[in-house]
Amino acid sequence: MRKWFRQNNKNSYSIAALMPLLRADLAPGPRAGIMLYSFATPQAGEVYHEVNQAREAGLDALFIAGGPHPSALPEEALEYFDYVVIGEGEETLPELIDAIETGRGAASVRGIAYRRGEEAIYTGDRPPVDLDCYPPFSSILAPIEITRGCPWGCAYCQTPRLFGRCMRHRSIPVISRFARRHKDIRFTSPNSLAYGSDGRRPRLEKVSALLEALRGQKKPIYFGTFPSEVRPDFVSDEALEIITRHCANRSISLGGQSGSPAVLERIGRGHGRQEIESACEIILEHGLIPQVDHIRPADGVCRGSKDVPGPGQMDRGKRREGAGAPVHAPARNSSLGGDPLSPLQRCRGSAGQPGSERAPVRQLGLEVKLPERLAVFVLQLISYYHLIGQHLDLPYRL
Repeated sequence: MRKWFRQNNKNSYSIAALMPLLRADLAPGPRAGIMLYSFATPQAGEVYHEVNQAREAGLDALFIAGGPHPSALPEEALEYFDYVVIGEGEETLPELIDAIETGRGAASVRGIAYRRGEEAIYTGDRPPVDLDCYPPFSSILAPIEITRGCPWGCAYCQTPRLFGRCMRHRSIPVISRFARRHKDIRFTSPNSLAYGSDGRRPRLEKVSALLEALRGQKKPIYFGTFPSEVRPDFVSDEALEIITRHCANRSISLGGQSGSPAVLERIGRGHGRQEIESACEIILEHGLIPQVDHIRPADGVCRGSKDVPGPGQMDRGKRREGAGAPVHAPARNSSLGGDPLSPLQRCRGSAGQPGSERAPVRQLGLEVKLPERLAVFVLQLISYYHLIGQHLDLPYRL
C-alpha cells in the first residue's frame, strides 16, 4: 500500500523526524493507501472532520494517528482512526506498518492502540529510543533535537508523560554531522542548558563542548532560543558567558510561565519568582533580551489567588530595558489549560469535543465562547506571532 504523511504547516518537525524511517510521500489531504497524521490539540477538530469526510466519501485508506493529542487521548482518536501510535514513533510506526503489510496483526506491536470491536486495546509501553540511532531529519530540514524527556513534571506539560522523566541527549558527533546541513544552527530541547545533564543540575562543560564543536562550522548558532527555551534556575553568569562566546543570539527564551509564587508552586515548576527575576537580570547584563514565556491562568488554576500578576507586572522594570513577555500559546504542542496528557488538563476535564459548536476560548483567560473557527483563528494568530518573533530572534512583545 502506498503511504502518505498528511502535511501541514504545524507538523513539519514530526514529519522531518519520521521521513527517514519510511518510504512515504507528502499529501495535502487524504489519499488512498495508508494515511499518517501527526497533530496537537488545536488541530484535533479539523483533523477528525477531515478523516470523517474521507471515510464518508468511501476513500480506500487506512488511517494512523500519532503526536501529542492522539497519544494523550487514544480512545478519542480511535473514534476516527484505525490505529494510534502512542509516544515516540521512531520504532513503533515502522513496525506497525510492517505488521499491517505482512498481515501478522497489530497486537504484537508495542506502543499502539487500536479497537477490537467496541473495546480499545493498548499494547503496552515501549522502551525509550536511543536518539543517536535515529536521524533528526532527512529531506525536510528541522531544528536539531538535542534532548528529549524532562524530570520536572510540570502540571501543564505533556513532555515527561510522552518521553519520560529521564533526559536523553544526542551525542556531539551526531549533532555536528546534521548541523552541517543547516545554514544556521538551531535546536529543540525542553531546556537547552540541561544538555548533557540529568535535567536537575546543569553540566555546563557539556554545553560548552557542544557549542565549541559547532563553532568550527562557522555558522550562526542560536542556543536557548525558540523552538527551545531555558529554565530560569539554570541561568547563570557562566552559562551566559558560554552562549555569548559561541552563539549569535540576541535573546534567550526563558520559561518563566508565571509571576505568581502560588501558581509556580501549584504547577510544580521547581523554581520561584525570584529565580525568574534573577535570570532576567543576568541575561540583560550580558547584553541579551529575555523573552519570558508566560502562561495566562485558565479557569480553575489558583482560583481566588490575589497574587497572579500578568506578563507586564512581574518584570515591569525589566521591560523598560527591553525584556519581552510573550504569552504562552499552543505553538509547541501545548494547550493554555494544560496539555491533554498533563495532570492540569486531567483535573480540568476535556477541553471541548471535536465538532462541538463552540470552542472554549476561556483557555486564553477569556470568559466567553466563540464559534470554533474563530477560536482556532485566535489561537493560531497568537501562535504565529510567537513563532515568527522568536524564529527571527527579534525583540517583540505581546
